[in-house]
Amino acid sequence: MNSSLLSGLNPEQRAAVELPAQSALILAGAGSGKTRVLTTRIAYLISSGQVTPHGILAVTFTNKAAKEMVTRLSAMLPINTRGMWIGTFHGLCNRMLRAHYREANLPQTFQILDSGDQLAAIKRRMKELNVDDEKYPPREMQNFISGSKEQGLRAHEVEAYDPYTKRKVEVFAAYDAQCQREGVVDFSELLLRCYELLSRNQSLREHYQERFKHILVDEFQDTNPLQYKWLKLLAGKSPSPQSSPENGRGGEREKQSSIFAVGDDDQSIYAFRGANVGNMQELLRDFHVENVIKLEQNYRSHGNILDAANALISNNRKRLGKNLWTAESGGEQLRVYEAPELRDPRGDRITGDIQEASFIVDEIQQLKREGINLSEIALLYRSNAQSRVLEHALVAAGLSYRVYGGLRFYERQEIKHALAYLRLMENTDDDNALLRIINFPTRGIGALSVGKLQEAAKMNGTTMWDAAARAGGKITAFVGLIEALRSATKELPLPEIVEHVLEHSGLNACYQNEEGKKQKESADRLDNLQQLISAASQFVQENEDESLTAFLTNATLESGEHQAGDSEDALHLMTVHAAKGLEFHTVFITGLEEGLFPHQNSIDNDDVDEERRLMYVAITRARRRLYLTYAQSRMLHGQTHYSRESSFLRELPEELLHWLTPRFTSRKTFQNNHFEKDSYTKAFAAVPMEKAPPAPSSMWRIGQQVFHQKFGEGVVTDTEGSGNQGRVQVNFKRAGSKWLALEYAKLTPI
Repeated sequence: MNSSLLSGLNPEQRAAVELPAQSALILAGAGSGKTRVLTTRIAYLISSGQVTPHGILAVTFTNKAAKEMVTRLSAMLPINTRGMWIGTFHGLCNRMLRAHYREANLPQTFQILDSGDQLAAIKRRMKELNVDDEKYPPREMQNFISGSKEQGLRAHEVEAYDPYTKRKVEVFAAYDAQCQREGVVDFSELLLRCYELLSRNQSLREHYQERFKHILVDEFQDTNPLQYKWLKLLAGKSPSPQSSPENGRGGEREKQSSIFAVGDDDQSIYAFRGANVGNMQELLRDFHVENVIKLEQNYRSHGNILDAANALISNNRKRLGKNLWTAESGGEQLRVYEAPELRDPRGDRITGDIQEASFIVDEIQQLKREGINLSEIALLYRSNAQSRVLEHALVAAGLSYRVYGGLRFYERQEIKHALAYLRLMENTDDDNALLRIINFPTRGIGALSVGKLQEAAKMNGTTMWDAAARAGGKITAFVGLIEALRSATKELPLPEIVEHVLEHSGLNACYQNEEGKKQKESADRLDNLQQLISAASQFVQENEDESLTAFLTNATLESGEHQAGDSEDALHLMTVHAAKGLEFHTVFITGLEEGLFPHQNSIDNDDVDEERRLMYVAITRARRRLYLTYAQSRMLHGQTHYSRESSFLRELPEELLHWLTPRFTSRKTFQNNHFEKDSYTKAFAAVPMEKAPPAPSSMWRIGQQVFHQKFGEGVVTDTEGSGNQGRVQVNFKRAGSKWLALEYAKLTPI
């Protein structure tokens, strides 16, 4: 049996599977067969008689991974896997708490709150305690409570250095007390309650320590502090005085269980979720790990792709260290494309991000002609907001696609909210739009009030807007807000309409004050909202009808077109975070600009290591062909921004790169902390734009008479900035005073 299990394993994989019963760390590089090693290790331990299925505890990070492990085990061994303890941290803790609910001080039928239910419970506690939800946003409070629990802290253990934190601790304590009364737990509570159960109950702890002789952990680099503490308890590292090494009991206990941890510190990319890559170093120290095996043979990618990944990640300062290699050939060089900024025949600017998307579409169509299925191609980006321009180009080309692990641009919650404001401004009879935003952002209009409004509209045979106009109170204030938005934007160009609505509806402010885990999500939502301004600017450039109605119609059509069916061949669009664990024949890594990838936040904090790990993950998704693209200019917030290439490109060996474009800026390499210029000779078919010189600030002087195609004649009353990035304030005879962005205002001096 063991001979058949071990056949086909390479020497390092086999060494890992056959390790003695001691704690070990398996550094498993991308595409090195870690799932096979982990599953085969379990099968080997059982088939060799070292442990029964009853004595195995295997922890994964997703239910999908747990199911795959069970399926593989069933195929390897003639055993019943149903009773085995294989699952996620939350799933295993739930199972343990169900078995020992009395000891955990829980009812037998305790319920688990999802994120939405948890937020609602926190809001109720805040209302009872008269906590200002503007000073203490409920989602921020939710992040504070969950984050504290994931550090292993109860409310009374959180250090409150100031009145602000003290108030949050009060809500935390009230929320916990209410959950205990109701017999419910949230996701973070599952693990914390289970950890407390084991740490306080010596007999129960020793029962599970005796039972689980072998603890196996997948994706160990993604564990948070509390998860590692829970694992240490089960492995015999008890924090209680009774089992400390000083009294002679700890050493014996620690030998009874072993942790077989599989992970890759170079793929630790979830610090924003609380993951602590330092747990790998702590494991080596805490368990005196002597067995560190590196799985470096990659079965996924060609050699040039792996060489690029190795060169990049070698720049990280704190690594356990490994070097991927393959028995396959070097394969193609990595294809690099710098998207230029051009002007169309009318003289309008075509920003680099639009050129980047156009290039990608052309390459995908060529790949199709070469026989590559769309499902074997992935478009990766650092931020969700980048997908808009790509989606627009794919829709125009008739290429089907799926957004993996996320929503299409026009299906995202924040975009739907923004479009609902615009729709209601354009057509107050739109009840669906009204229902979506009447209490978003929160303005104290509850479900009961909305229900009464719907009933009034039904009884009187009117729209909800007509009923709202007569409702009074906070509903009338909402009506006033929409009317004010309509009035203020009546004569504005389309991009400025969108910008004004985002700012004055409260949508921007809604996402600006988040902390903790939700901070990154809210930052993504804000980026998406700013991309909506850019979408409006692009729409104006590409269409004769620049009206809000036309823009809303286009948004609806784009959201519904080319949605791939379950069985349809389709491209994959996703963030790099979502791509972890996946692989494709061809990968496009887009937006490789400094400040975008690596992200500006990491640059400002002098902590680019995790961004580099993210780039490493992106590179190692490709099996055969890899494109690296970036744009000279990109539309952000409705305005053109200029960038230089990502520093990650400069960390890749030049001999591995095939430049598809000449460099419009000097080729730079980073050596000895100085930039040195290199030359290049590649030809490029497209002609770069002849950039118009920036308009001097004196060109638009105060008092100057100007003409606008929509607003007519006016006089400049103020200026801000210069060139196409500047703005001018103009007092128009018919439309009044307005600030105009010179990027798209198209003013003509009189």
